[in-house]
Amino acid sequence: MKAAAKVATAARPAPRPDDFICFAVYSAAHAFTRVYKPLLDPLKLTYPQYLVMVALWATDKQTVGGLCDALVLESSTLTPLLKRLAAAGYVTRQRDPDDERQVRIGLTRAGTALRAKARDLPACVEAATGLTRAEAEGLHAGILALRRGLRKSARR
Repeated sequence: MKAAAKVATAARPAPRPDDFICFAVYSAAHAFTRVYKPLLDPLKLTYPQYLVMVALWATDKQTVGGLCDALVLESSTLTPLLKRLAAAGYVTRQRDPDDERQVRIGLTRAGTALRAKARDLPACVEAATGLTRAEAEGLHAGILALRRGLRKSARR
């Protein structure tokens, strides 16, 4: 290392966690989970289970692989969540009759009914952020762009 580079490095203060965008995203994710917890407790759902339900409310009868893609999860992470949701009576897990290798996840009546009980959650969480609608939309777009860039970079 050249002397000038050593001086520049020594003059820079050591970074703090808040200096990293990854820590900002990571800690914000934890904050979201803390906001969601009291909202989801009456529904007897965890945040990851809620995300599965949201994906199924959007498109019912998805394959496990389709849900993995939609939620950016590995099947080893998703399968236990699906088993717990099935045990709670919210979803069914059935082999696809056209392709026995595929497992299809479908909503039960209770799972469909749960949507009405959860309908106000997004507005509650949006209010908790303290952001305006425009700020939230801009941040959302930025985070999606960040995720796309990171996923593309990780594939190289």
